[in-house]
Amino acid sequence: MANKKVTGKKTASKASSNMKDPAKGKSTKSSSASALSQAKSPAKQTSKEAARAASKVLRDGRTAKDSKSAAGSTLAQKVPEKKR
Repeated sequence: MANKKVTGKKTASKASSNMKDPAKGKSTKSSSASALSQAKSPAKQTSKEAARAASKVLRDGRTAKDSKSAAGSTLAQKVPEKKR
């Protein structure tokens, strides 16, 4: 089942800022890149690796709001795994 969600303009802008900031960590950049790639393309889905990175960003208490926004968008666009 395909996911029809896309990243909004504000979140895409925050994700772009995260990508440009050299102080941001690997997980933040990975989830931001995934959110950016899905900004105008509902056909693209979040990979397992990007979802894992986004989850790590959301669980880290030191992460900034803009990073968490991009990570949330990334996770929202993940296709749920099939139940066995």
